[in-house]
Amino acid sequence: MQKNIKKSTAAFLLIAMANLVVAFAAFFVLPPRFFYDTAIIVYDKGHEIGFIGSYPVSILLYKISGFRYLPFPVIALIQFPVLMYVLYKIGIPDNFEKLNIKNVLVYIGILMIAIFISMPSKEFITFLYVTPIVFMCMNDQVSVKKTILYTTLMLLFFGIIFRPYFAMIPIIGGGMYLLSLISFKNKTITTIFYGLLIAFFLSFSHGVIKGKYLSEISRELVNNDRVGSSDANSMIVSPVKTDTWYGEMVSVFYGFFTVNIPLNGLKHLFSPQIISFIIWQLLLFYILLVRFSKCLKDRKRYSKELMVLLILFSFFIVQGVFEPDLGTAVRHKIGIFPLIYFALYYESFRKELQ
Repeated sequence: MQKNIKKSTAAFLLIAMANLVVAFAAFFVLPPRFFYDTAIIVYDKGHEIGFIGSYPVSILLYKISGFRYLPFPVIALIQFPVLMYVLYKIGIPDNFEKLNIKNVLVYIGILMIAIFISMPSKEFITFLYVTPIVFMCMNDQVSVKKTILYTTLMLLFFGIIFRPYFAMIPIIGGGMYLLSLISFKNKTITTIFYGLLIAFFLSFSHGVIKGKYLSEISRELVNNDRVGSSDANSMIVSPVKTDTWYGEMVSVFYGFFTVNIPLNGLKHLFSPQIISFIIWQLLLFYILLVRFSKCLKDRKRYSKELMVLLILFSFFIVQGVFEPDLGTAVRHKIGIFPLIYFALYYESFRKELQ
């Protein structure tokens, strides 16, 4: 029986405990804009409670659980440990206590979990919902085909009842996988490029059928009502109007690069929180891109890992269509953090399974 706690486990527990304090204190220090969604979920002034839609379902779940009646700091003391336990069960990689780029990204990610999910939140639901995907990937008893099937059904179902854009992820991810089978000079970048084209054609099809393109009825619609407001300094605004097919194409590509490679966000030099998010996002995207390339080259060995990375990059592409600002984009990434966590450390988890 092992009596001494491993350094990596000790580091994880210390970071978790420190951020539990952050989660508890968040209610007292965060500005009001962090609680806009929370107010809708808790107070339901619009009587939106129901079974379809992210707000109606969130309101319903928080009402059934009784969490909506608890003080926010108490909710933080419940929700944050639950999410840390999920990460703990996924696994703690070796050398987690060492300062390197990958570990620091996760340290910051845990901090953002404490900040963004310290109150009633749609991301808390998303976080728990995507977790079984990771456990299926780590379970050798679940075949690759079954993992792909169950994951596809889960994402489609979540898209139907919670966030519609999740239903686009299997379509984009599946298309990217098929196109990656073709021999390209730079397979990784080309695969992502075609993923963007698939997202555009989905939006274009919606425009032909419904009369408006996807970014036009989501990001642009939200931002039109926020222009000039104090909480809109990181808005993502397409350089061209999105009411034409070519304008929508520009919007999809522009949104993807702004969300995932936000170099144009460096103009916010006097907003340290935005700069921090930008650096975190740039480093995360680069590391995941390298790991995506590795999995594409050895897809038989890393079949489940490739599936997770296809989900992640499909999600990043979808964010380029829907996200209204950088802050919201980062918060939504925290909702799928179990997938990011697994993608960053999958070699370590493979060793644990052996």
